[in-house]
Amino acid sequence: MEAFNQHLFLVLNAQQQSQPLVIWFAIIMAKYAIFCIPLIMLKGWLGKSEAHHKIMLTALLATVGALLINNLIGSLIWYHPRPFVMPLGHTLISHAPTPSFPSNHMTIVSTVAFSFILRPALRKTGVALAVLALPIAWSRIYLGVHFPLDMLGAVIVAGVASLMMLWLQPLYLETLYGVTRGVYRIVFSPLIARGLLHR
Repeated sequence: MEAFNQHLFLVLNAQQQSQPLVIWFAIIMAKYAIFCIPLIMLKGWLGKSEAHHKIMLTALLATVGALLINNLIGSLIWYHPRPFVMPLGHTLISHAPTPSFPSNHMTIVSTVAFSFILRPALRKTGVALAVLALPIAWSRIYLGVHFPLDMLGAVIVAGVASLMMLWLQPLYLETLYGVTRGVYRIVFSPLIARGLLHR
């Protein structure tokens, strides 16, 4: 499996003669595409729909849980070095030598995507995020900071975390939503009073 992982990485990884435009696109996907996630979640939280508020909260909890799982895997269960640590292939962006498996970038995008897909109200947005996850995954491999199996591991962790938060929802959602929404109304009360934000 490791041999296949490394072989596939070398197939997808950038070469010395790679086109500058492709490298530029990969950098955009690898570094900046992920910022659409907090923007989408913030928009959902600030909107009028209580159902959307609860989905955003559940997606956030699932993402935190997924990242904790990643940390446990990388630090306690199985440390896998990044390609440039080995060293292997070409690395076109700087990155700390943290554990490679699973990919945190892919985990964040996939967890939010799964969380939305599991709810009919935001399924289309979830599918769009799942599509966005593909070039993000490719770019992280292309630029030399992740292996292909790091992406597969991230998708599995994201799916597990999303399903867990959905199944456990009756135990926490109403209480936690009341608390977080109450804090939101207190913190942003001046803007709410002016009609700039919804209650």
